[in-house]
Amino acid sequence: MSAEYVARALDAYDLSRLTLCSIGSHSALDVASGARAQGLRNLIVTAKGRERTYARYFFRNERPVGRGCVDGVLELRDFPEILNEDVQRRLFEQNVIFVANRSFEVYLHQRFEYDEIERRMLVPFFGNRHLLRAEEREPGSTDQYALMQAAGIRHPRRYELPDDIDRLVMVKAPHARVSFERAFFLASSPEEYRATADHLMDEGILSARGLAAARIEEYVLGPSVNVNFFYSPILGELELSGTDTRRQTNLEGFRSIPPSAFEAVREVTMRLEEVGHIATTLVESMLEPAFEMGERFVRAARKAQPPGVIGPFALQCIVAAGPPKELVCYDVSLRVPGSPGTRFTPYSAYRWGRDVSVGERIAMEVVMARDTKRLQDVLT
Repeated sequence: MSAEYVARALDAYDLSRLTLCSIGSHSALDVASGARAQGLRNLIVTAKGRERTYARYFFRNERPVGRGCVDGVLELRDFPEILNEDVQRRLFEQNVIFVANRSFEVYLHQRFEYDEIERRMLVPFFGNRHLLRAEEREPGSTDQYALMQAAGIRHPRRYELPDDIDRLVMVKAPHARVSFERAFFLASSPEEYRATADHLMDEGILSARGLAAARIEEYVLGPSVNVNFFYSPILGELELSGTDTRRQTNLEGFRSIPPSAFEAVREVTMRLEEVGHIATTLVESMLEPAFEMGERFVRAARKAQPPGVIGPFALQCIVAAGPPKELVCYDVSLRVPGSPGTRFTPYSAYRWGRDVSVGERIAMEVVMARDTKRLQDVLT
């Protein structure tokens, strides 16, 4: 949406009753809690059968003592209904500022192209709605690989053809049965690639069409760390919100198997579905390289898709062995991260004097923008 459209939308809003709104999944509770911490209201949009987390277990209740963080719930038949005109009207009536998360992208993109999502979501977004599509690795000027290359960020070497495989690679393909998940497998040669792909197709995890669209990337050895940043247009500064690493099925189980049991799981397909996150930290000698990487990414995104990054984004990295150690970015998230546990790493407290979750940091930026009459600088 243009700046002029955002200005017109805000003219109709009661700025004293701004409401942060998210899809009920992924990181919605973090956004809800953060809104309340900064004196804003919140609204969670849920799908039928998935509402109890928000409407019951974490709903705001003042009696006998204040508890819960969710102010309001809007239940739809399914998430893509959020684009319906009547739903958009209800969001406008509640002075909604929408905070996109990963679930918003994956559930709506199953049915709609990004152009349609951007056009039909009429309420203002916190952040740059036009950068969301870059996560899908779809070719184009804002594809995440192009952004990383423009920023001079090292990412795993890509292989165009299976026959080019000359070392251990990770193959990332669309899952055949779960459209918003990916099927991952490892291979170290063209022969192993074909044998594993055939096995996954026999199991119904991978399709021939999905395999044709797969990305083949060098497998970088090292620990993983998600570097969660926040770029503030109001302050003109880049912040480190926190760092975390993922828990995934059934990879965690493989990691804990003793060598004597390897043969028993040889034919079990590796799965990397998200389960949760663990707070982690970086040694301080790596903080400056991390910030430099984040600064370059902010500049590249601003040039590729103005106004560029607004608010939270994450560079998901492997720390490759050196010397010197190096951050290798294998994925980019251009919205609120999935880990509310980043607040329990020390970085936000180093900056703000206390732990600040990403959800609260978003709310802080909205409040600062409202109070300085600069909401148009943080919304699209």
